[in-house]
Order: sequence, then C-alpha cells, then structure tokens
Amino acid sequence: MIPLVLVHGFMGGSDQWEAQLADLTDNHDVIAVDLPGFGKNAHLPVINSIGGFAEWTISELRSRGVTRYNLLGHSMGGMIVQEMARRDPKNIEHLILYSTGAIGVLPGRFETIEESKARAKQDGPQKTARRIAATWFLDRESAEMFEPCAKIAELASAAAIEAGLDAMQAWSGEDFLSQIDAKTMVMWGDRDRTYSWEQTHLLWTSIPNARLAVVPGCAHAVHAEKAHLVNTLISDFLMP
Repeated sequence: MIPLVLVHGFMGGSDQWEAQLADLTDNHDVIAVDLPGFGKNAHLPVINSIGGFAEWTISELRSRGVTRYNLLGHSMGGMIVQEMARRDPKNIEHLILYSTGAIGVLPGRFETIEESKARAKQDGPQKTARRIAATWFLDRESAEMFEPCAKIAELASAAAIEAGLDAMQAWSGEDFLSQIDAKTMVMWGDRDRTYSWEQTHLLWTSIPNARLAVVPGCAHAVHAEKAHLVNTLISDFLMP
C-alpha cells in the first residue's frame, strides 16, 4: 500500500489531523509529519526556507523506509509539497494541494507577511498563535476545533514563527507549476482568509493534470470544519 503523507502548515502539527487519522487509516497507510520547530518537533532547530523544509521531509520519509508515496500539503505545507514534487518527482504518485498557493507573499491574505512579523514580535508567540489560529475557521474562536488547533499552534516558538514567515515570504513556485507531473487535486474552502481564489485558480489552471475541489462554507482549516467531506474527497482521489 502506498502511504499518504500529510504535511501541515504554518504553526500546525501532526495532531491537527485527528479526524483524518481516525477515518482514512482504514484504507490507507497515513503518515503525518511534524515539521522542525512545530508540533511534536517544536524542539528541533528551525528551518527558514521552503526548500529546506522539503529536503527535511524527503529525508525523514527515507529514514522511515518510504520511497513511493502520495502527498498532501496544507497551507505552508502545500508550498513544501510543491517543492517536494520538483525534487522527488518520480516517487510521488498523487499530490493534493490543500488551502495553499504558489506565491509565498500571500497576496489577498487577511494581513501581509510583514504585518504578521511585526505583530508577532509585539505580541509574543502564544498570543500570535491564538490570533492566527482564529483566522483558520469560519466561526473563529467559537469554532469547535479552534481550541485544539490553537494549542498545537502555541507549541511554536518565536524563532519558529519568524522562520516560517521568512520561508513563505522568500518563496515562489509559480514558474514551476507546469513541471508538476503527478496527478493533482487542488482543494480549497470558499471562505479562506489566507489564500485567495486567485491562488487556487493559478494552481488549478497551471498544473497539467489537476482537478479542483471547492468546499463551501469553510475557511482555511477545511479538514477540521468539514472533516467527513474532506476525507471522502481524499479517498475518492486516491482510488486506483
């Protein structure tokens, strides 16, 4: 069985995939990684480039004996998996780009990267984690999954937050989208405050073998807001 590798986004972690790990593992071997500086790997030295995160993830998979795999990336993780698709193309069978884009400065985001950097320095990591996590949900702090996701985000240090923002701001994959060979699904919540429709449309229309799934009534954390629907979309896409 070809495993499905889940790569979380900025201030995320493997524990955010609880609903996917509970449901998808009946039919798939699921591997949820924790990127250095975040989640269960918050203690590891931080990485400040998307390419660096991609190389770390490929190396981590190799250390687990994983060569051929399906790959899903959320948000910043979606940038990372685009880089992985460039660096390890022969080993990726299916690619899911979820609530993400190809332009790292995040045009149309609820605030600019520079604003996030300034506010993070002013507010500190814990307050920043909770403020940013609220934007991931349509109902913000009152969303059912806000608190669990905010607690994961709070594990990130000030250095990890700064490094993640630097990594996104310095990256662009726009010029390489046409080179992605893997069968691809682009998935997006229609009320996403972080990645605009323009980013989603660019992925969908620029990747040669891409299909589109738009989930209505969701913000950035679609996998937590409408977990069953997302799991169904993923399973359907991965069917042989």
